[in-house]
This record gives sequence, C-alpha cells and structure tokens, in this order.
Amino acid sequence: MGLLDLTLFELADAIKNGDIGREDALQSYMDQIERHDGILKAYITVCGANVTGRGGDGLIEGAPIAIKDNICTKGIRTTCASKIISNYIPPYDATVVTRIKKAGGFTIGKANMDEFAMGSSTENSAFFPTRNPWDKSRVPGGSSGGSAVAVSAREAVAALGSDTGGSVRCPASFCGVVGLKTTYGLISRYGLVAFSNSLEQIGPLTRDVRDCALLMNVIAGRDERDRTSLKVPAIDYLSFLEKDVNGMKVGVPREFMGSGTDDGVAKEVWKCVDILEKAGCAWKEVDLPSVKYALPAYYMIAMSEASSNLARYDGIRYGVRQEDEGLDWSRSYSKTRGRGFGEEVKRRVILGTFALSSGYYEDYYLRAQKVRTVIKREYDRQFKEFDALIGPTMPTPAFKLGEKVDDPLAMYMSDVDTVSVNLAGIPAISIPCGFVGGLPVGAQIIGPPLSEGRLLTVAKRLEEELRLDLRPPL
Repeated sequence: MGLLDLTLFELADAIKNGDIGREDALQSYMDQIERHDGILKAYITVCGANVTGRGGDGLIEGAPIAIKDNICTKGIRTTCASKIISNYIPPYDATVVTRIKKAGGFTIGKANMDEFAMGSSTENSAFFPTRNPWDKSRVPGGSSGGSAVAVSAREAVAALGSDTGGSVRCPASFCGVVGLKTTYGLISRYGLVAFSNSLEQIGPLTRDVRDCALLMNVIAGRDERDRTSLKVPAIDYLSFLEKDVNGMKVGVPREFMGSGTDDGVAKEVWKCVDILEKAGCAWKEVDLPSVKYALPAYYMIAMSEASSNLARYDGIRYGVRQEDEGLDWSRSYSKTRGRGFGEEVKRRVILGTFALSSGYYEDYYLRAQKVRTVIKREYDRQFKEFDALIGPTMPTPAFKLGEKVDDPLAMYMSDVDTVSVNLAGIPAISIPCGFVGGLPVGAQIIGPPLSEGRLLTVAKRLEEELRLDLRPPL
C-alpha cells in the first residue's frame, strides 16, 4: 500500500508514530496534484504548507486537507469561484480551519466549486469546470465538486465542503466518497461565506466512514462566534463505529425511488436495504408526500436569502469595482455586478429579489417557509417510528459535462432527493453503494436531529459489507 492509499486515520497514525514524515506526506500529495490536476481542476489555489513541527492534539497530524473556496483561510485567497471577489484574502480563519490546524492538519489547497455554491455540477465556477476522476467527460457534482474530486483522486486525504441543498452529498455520490451533511448548527458556520444562511452547513468529505467520524471529532462542536451554533456536549463519533444495527427500524421513502430515478441506482440502494435486513434491521416502505414540494420551496428560500446576502457585493463595500467612468451609484453597481457575477448567480439573485418584493413576499417566500414547516413535521412523524430513512443520494449517476448547464430546471431537478433534508435541518450521510455503468452512485441515510452517530453506525455496517473498490481509473 502506497502513502496515497492511506486513509486519514491511517496517515495521521503513521505520522504520529514516526513511520512517515509530515514533509513526505505533503510531497506525495503535491506530486499527485501535479500529475492530475491539470485535467481534473479540483483546485482554484494550491497552497502546499509549512509542515515543520507538530500540531496541538494531533488527531489528524500532518493531514493535507482540501478546503472549499467559500470557507475563509487566513492569508490564502478565498474566491467563492467568483470574479467579483477573485482576489479576496481573508484576515482570519473559519472556525473549522482553526480546529483543523489545532488538530495538526493543514490546508493543501482551496477547492473549486460552483460560484457562491450555486450549482450541482461545478460547471458554474468563474474559473473552470472540474472533471470527475471516474470519467473525465462527466461532472463531479456540486457545488463542492472540487472537494470531492480532491479526495477521490488522492489530491487530498480529506476535504471540507458546504451543503445548502445537497452540495456535499451530491459530489460524494458522483465521485465515490463519503459526504456528511450534519444537523443545522452542529458545525460552526463562522467563516463560511454566506449563500443561504438558514440552509447551509459545512461538512466533511472523506474516503471512508471512519475518516468521516474522525474529521467530525475535529470540526464539530459549539462555537460562541456563531449564533446558530448548538449548545451540545462533545461526542466521540468514532465510538459509534463499533455499535450494532441489529434491532434498528429503517424506512424507505417511495418518493425517493419513483419517477426519474435510474433503475440501476435504485437497484444498488435496494442492495443496501437487503444488507441491513440480514444484519437484523426491520424495514418498510413509507410515504413522504410533502417531499414533492421540497424542490420549489427550497429554491424559493435559497434564492431569496441569496439575493439578500449578495447585495453587499457592489464594488464599494465588497467586491472588485469596475471603473464607473462617471456613472451614478446605481449604474456603477449594475456594471460591477453584471461583470462580476456569473449567469447562474444573476438568475438566482433576480428571482430572489422578485420573491421578496412588495406584493409577492406572501405568495412566494412566506408560502415556501410554510411548506418547509410541513416537511419538517413530516420527517418528525417518520422518526417516531424509524431510526433512519434510506434512499438514493442522487437519482442518476454523474451526467456529462455540458449536458444540463444550459437548462437550469433540469439542473435543479438533480437536487430532488437532497433538498428536503436541508429544509428540515436534519442530518444525512451519502456513502458509495455501488456502480452504474462504471460510475459510482451513493446511498443517502437520513436521521432525526443530532443522530449523526447513528448514521455513522449504519453507514459503517454497509461499507463493511459492500467492500467496494473506490480507486478511480486515473
């Protein structure tokens, strides 16, 4: 086994034991980036690192971590894959980055993404699209596509992404890695450049479930600088990997297996259900009728919050200002935003502004929030009977580059199985569950608030039984 084949857990352990030097680990990953990232384009900025010395508690000693480029890194360019802040260098670290440093890890690079996290394919980056390492003609998913590719292609040992409507789980499914969207407030959002405050969460992308649990031990927990941060006691997520699934009850939502779901994807997910049944889980199909309203409700809320958050980028308070040539402030703003924002960002800001405007607020934004409440209550009812729900993460394998980029509605439909989780504020994990046409696909395991440990238990059992070879053919 080569150094690049070591998991985060194994690499950190080897470095702490002195079997591998921190400098050797860094050089191996930098060489891998040099070999492959010219085509894959996982990174906007490659950092390397000063790896002399040791970290604090050493949980991930010497680990090169890819950080999505909407998470602030002190002294390292943070662009959100947008022209409008293409040269922004934060004067501080996001809380999750501070915690990674304290645990002995470091930022090896800032990962490419859809601009301001708006997209499902990482084609909306202002710099370049990212390619899927399993098939370079296909998308890696989004918006955290660069983070998932870095992990899958061995260009980082683990990564951080952000998930507003599936943006960790979607690329995890398409690239054959593990991605966890946590309970809203469990991981600090301090230092995450805002897109949709009430929906987004930072989350880990890793090669396996144990690495996911380990990285959660590093980044999860209360942060006084984030007012949305939950006051919950620290948990050792690794301890859940030894627990048994015997006696659990699992629901399979019919809505996630219905029209639009690839038959091959459904088949692989049903294999997971069979594994859990043999391990002692009871299961049955269930109905989540309000989920069909989740997609329009999600996009109405997300676009409205985006229009508010992105209003600050006017070239005066924030953002690269275009020469105004004597224009008044209104036309100067328009010119700056017109050149600084990409088409998808403009589309969402315009739609969100319309939804919040006088006379339309009640018909659109307020109604979407009421739908959100209905969806949350529906999940709550299911979790009175079931320990977890399971279904596909994405309805299809990764699609071709350019296939949906000019059809926004088709692109939005890619999120049909993921957005309801964000509306409800509950956790979900995507794990590789098989292959369709040589491409990895993911199973999504959903739980009630603060059930991340339980989800890791289920995910670990499935991973052990599936025994998938998840090394892409680079």
